[in-house]
Amino acid sequence: MSITYHLVAGEYFRDCDSSVPYVPEPFADEGFIHCTDGEDNVAAVANRYYKDDQRMYIALAIEKDEVVAEIRYEDPNAMYPHIYGPLNRDAIVKVLPMLREADGTFLAPKLL
Repeated sequence: MSITYHLVAGEYFRDCDSSVPYVPEPFADEGFIHCTDGEDNVAAVANRYYKDDQRMYIALAIEKDEVVAEIRYEDPNAMYPHIYGPLNRDAIVKVLPMLREADGTFLAPKLL
């Protein structure tokens, strides 16, 4: 398996129409879906951008080989792929809670 993760507020994902491919809120403006490779890296991203946001967050575990849209790595470390199109839901292999410490610090999700 070649997994990448996408962070999303739980209520947004819950309220999306599950009968159509997934797109995040900023998709219309950005044109792609932000992802992060590695459980520790996705926790670091969550802490960098969402630590003060008290909403519940989840990580979509995405099997990259199953994604229909183009995936591009545009960062020099090849850690942050972008999915250039809606995400076909059958590529989502698991929805993982992003657990937190008492101070709001996110912990790495566990795929297994």
